[in-house]
Amino acid sequence: MARLSLTPLNSLRVSRHQIPRHNLIPNTSLQNKPLLIYHSCIPSSVSASSIEKHLEETGVVTPQWRYTMYSTTHFHSTAHEVLCIAAGKAMLCFGGESNPGSVEAVVEKGDVVVVPAGVGHRLLDDYSSGFEMVGSYPKGQSWDMCYGKKGEEDKVKGISELGWFEKDPLYGNDGPTLAN
Repeated sequence: MARLSLTPLNSLRVSRHQIPRHNLIPNTSLQNKPLLIYHSCIPSSVSASSIEKHLEETGVVTPQWRYTMYSTTHFHSTAHEVLCIAAGKAMLCFGGESNPGSVEAVVEKGDVVVVPAGVGHRLLDDYSSGFEMVGSYPKGQSWDMCYGKKGEEDKVKGISELGWFEKDPLYGNDGPTLAN
């Protein structure tokens, strides 16, 4: 099977961020799994279709959509999320924009973001007017939408029990998700 030529692990730059709970957004406080950003992981010449094929062949996550990121802070309580930037460049906010421990990150085509369940995220600025991601979730996990509002407390409790990646979604038997 033809595999994408990913940046070799020994030269991949990865940012790891622990983000504190903020109001009703748990962020990384429940599982202590960091938000991961794989910088320039995928060659910029690669299409969204090729990214989806690679993810399917690796077999850890199921690609489910191509879209930008919502401009409202939201999180998922039933699934971790893998976002492969397929086009453009944008500023994203993780953790809730009024959270002093939030992370604002510029991501661009070729970057990958692993968002643990419970981490609030939103689009702050689409620098390219064509920002697009391939959104994927671990096999066996179905995503939901939470906004850090009253009434979501029971959903949030389930995050602690959610399984983490047994293989890296891009690299397979090795990779940044396994180093945590």
